[in-house]
Amino acid sequence: MTVLTISLVLVLLLVVFGLLFRLQIFTSIFSGTFTRDIGMSNSVNAILMLVFLVGGGSWFAYSFVENFSKMNPPVASVHGHQMERMFWITMAVIGVAFAITQTLLFVYSYKYQYKEGRRAYFFAHNNKIEVIWTIIPAIVMAALIFAGWKAWTRITGPAPKDSVVVEVMGKQFNWLVRYPGRDMKLGVVNYRMIDAVNEWGFDLSDKSALDDFTTSEVHVPKGVPVLIKIRSRDVLHAVYMPHFRVQMYAVPGMPTRFWFTPTVTTDEMRAKLGNPKFNYELACNQVCGGSHFAMKATVIVDEPDDYQNWYAAQQSFSQKNPEVMAALKQKAKTMVIPVAAATKEIEAAPVPLAASY
Repeated sequence: MTVLTISLVLVLLLVVFGLLFRLQIFTSIFSGTFTRDIGMSNSVNAILMLVFLVGGGSWFAYSFVENFSKMNPPVASVHGHQMERMFWITMAVIGVAFAITQTLLFVYSYKYQYKEGRRAYFFAHNNKIEVIWTIIPAIVMAALIFAGWKAWTRITGPAPKDSVVVEVMGKQFNWLVRYPGRDMKLGVVNYRMIDAVNEWGFDLSDKSALDDFTTSEVHVPKGVPVLIKIRSRDVLHAVYMPHFRVQMYAVPGMPTRFWFTPTVTTDEMRAKLGNPKFNYELACNQVCGGSHFAMKATVIVDEPDDYQNWYAAQQSFSQKNPEVMAALKQKAKTMVIPVAAATKEIEAAPVPLAASY
């Protein structure tokens, strides 16, 4: 208690001395005896303001032009072109406002540097200026937000009926991908059934889950709407496919969705870029842990016929993992349908045609 009291007294003494010092300065100013030597430092700082404006602006322009292709990959989806227009319109509006305000900031800092005998002009209020810099930004921002809202509600809303359905699930530290089988319905998954083999947690007592298949790559057909259903198994991830202008969070416990229509096949993009090793990429752009860098998956855009051939060649999870089916048969009494009958139905079902996407 004594130490605390002494500390408080010392703090109060410092405050009192500081106030006395400030009071002395104010007294000198009002009596006209206070002088301050400005020297050359003010002029030097004023010149450095202009140097920073010109030098920083030039470096920014060079860096922007030099790295434009890296930060702006070719668009390969229908909605991507609209996203590009919205992005660059927004950047133009913000960029013009930024350039004007920053130029005025640094030029005025130079122009109105301290000079002996010059006093600043002061006015308390100006209604016209207040109205101008409030209404104009409000109108511009409202227009940008409305355009973005329209685009966002469309690509996150109901997908076209002929869409290809792909579900991706993020987990530390890779992506899991699954497709509906020939019944074109994704089966039920249950987190309680997740293990080293059944990473999705397929509930094989559900008839629709028996023909679902998993892949290590994402295959989608060119010119066909693709509905991406998204979920996370552990922490926050994000589905990011820059060439398709797709980004959507993968949130634990909250499934999300996004649909798009690819317009350029992988082979066409390789020819366009002159890079035979190019692949579209699904990456996580949220820092999700120590091996976040490893969360990548290859996305392949096929011609519709090639996609059909690839799709027909896939084996269901239940076919690839007969031991899971064997364990299920031991609990057949708890299943919705007999396993053997469901398997026969799946084998007899036709491969969906391109028109039935």
